[in-house]
Amino acid sequence: MFYLHHTPWWLRLLFPKGLQWQGPVLQDNEVYLTFDDGPHPEATPFVLDQLKAAGMQGTFFCIGKNVQQHPAIYQRILAEGHAVGNHTMHHLNGRKTTTSNYVADVDAAASVIHSQLFRPPYGQITKAKATQIRSRYPDMSVVMWTVLTGDFDTAKNGQHCFAAVQKHTRPGSIIVFHDSAKAMPRLQEALPLTLSWLQEKGLRSKALPSVF
Repeated sequence: MFYLHHTPWWLRLLFPKGLQWQGPVLQDNEVYLTFDDGPHPEATPFVLDQLKAAGMQGTFFCIGKNVQQHPAIYQRILAEGHAVGNHTMHHLNGRKTTTSNYVADVDAAASVIHSQLFRPPYGQITKAKATQIRSRYPDMSVVMWTVLTGDFDTAKNGQHCFAAVQKHTRPGSIIVFHDSAKAMPRLQEALPLTLSWLQEKGLRSKALPSVF
């Protein structure tokens, strides 16, 4: 499986303009931990417990159907001060779905996830889809990432994922983990290591602002 842990400038040129690849650098010690594909009955509570123990915040890009299936976990995310974002209703691939069906799925998720943040599943989105989403939601930020941990990759282990965080994280970095069953074996190892390392470096994870 080939992918880049860091998104270089030339790769960003292949995507529609106006996507958010880095968070705002309000202070030089802030980064943004993000978690995709939840809520999940085991992975999401694990993440929430880890963040709470470290005194840090995150942003959870949720799948609408998972919010419907696990409303109590979703409410816990909100109650503990984290941000949430729209990750479509059914985790659709933006390059394998028609624009009308894709936008309808974003709309369906928006009915249960009230957020101005959106992340396309798989990081796949076309210019037509990005344009339609901005037209329907003028204040919505389409959020990508700076650091991809690779915790979804079953060929890796948690140490590999943590090494990617160490190598590529800078102030303002948006870091992607997954609160999912598939990622759980690597998440359980990499997230505690990441949080300890951030603390050692004097870095703090904040929730992404609703508009940036």
